[in-house]
Amino acid sequence: MNRERLRSLGPILLIVLAFAGMVLHSTGQLRSLEGLLIRATTPFQELLTGATTQLGELAQTARDLRDLRQRNEELAAENARLLLDNVRLREIQAEAALLRDLLNFKQANPGYEARGARVIGRVIGHDPNNLQRFVTLDVGREAGLAPNMPVTTDRGLVGRIREVGDGWSRVLLIIDTKSSVNALTQSTRANGLIEGQPDGSLVMRNIPQGDVVSVGDTVFTSGLGGNFPRQLLIGQVTGVERKDFELYQTATVQPTVDFDHLEVVLIITDFEPIEGTEDLDSGADRP
Repeated sequence: MNRERLRSLGPILLIVLAFAGMVLHSTGQLRSLEGLLIRATTPFQELLTGATTQLGELAQTARDLRDLRQRNEELAAENARLLLDNVRLREIQAEAALLRDLLNFKQANPGYEARGARVIGRVIGHDPNNLQRFVTLDVGREAGLAPNMPVTTDRGLVGRIREVGDGWSRVLLIIDTKSSVNALTQSTRANGLIEGQPDGSLVMRNIPQGDVVSVGDTVFTSGLGGNFPRQLLIGQVTGVERKDFELYQTATVQPTVDFDHLEVVLIITDFEPIEGTEDLDSGADRP
């Protein structure tokens, strides 16, 4: 009975307490109690507000870090793309420079029919025990190439075709010990024979003693013997050896072509050599 009575009285008591609270609040008698309660709960409110603020800041920091990481990934991808574009652009510029130089040669030598080709292989040993020095090109019989055709660049004479196959050809370089080119100096018109040396250098032999040869003079093909056209640049005289008791003098020549970095060459296709074909293999079928 007591429990049932308390249950029935509970709502009435709540109503009475609420009414009493309203009366006390309206009369101002609860202000001191309210102030006490506010002062008592202020630290908890400040703590709750600070914790809420920190949680908000942590959430914002997490969002900022996520956005920053995403932005860094985007910038890294953009940087990689720009780097690749820059490499491609440099390669295009280098290719354009090579083709422009070859075009300049063709324009400066309109009397020659020339065919461009790329170097796809090279054997240029700097060891005296390795005497072979040649490059392989990416064109052959299908392009009308034949043995003994001269090969050049805008910087000078490279050599002549030695072997031809389907889709490839091999060029004997002028720095090979088997190569010889009739040449003359530009200033004094001294004649001699350019020969490749075991160390990959060039020597101009058989220069008559009466001819004047000067260091720094330019050397061109002379056209004598008919194995190369005239006036193809070969190199520059870097030294002269002259002995009074000998019939001929000798000069060292620095080639103008950088044989270690050949990429594109021109084959003069309309020149017919007169001699020097007997030692070339025109029926080779191996690249």
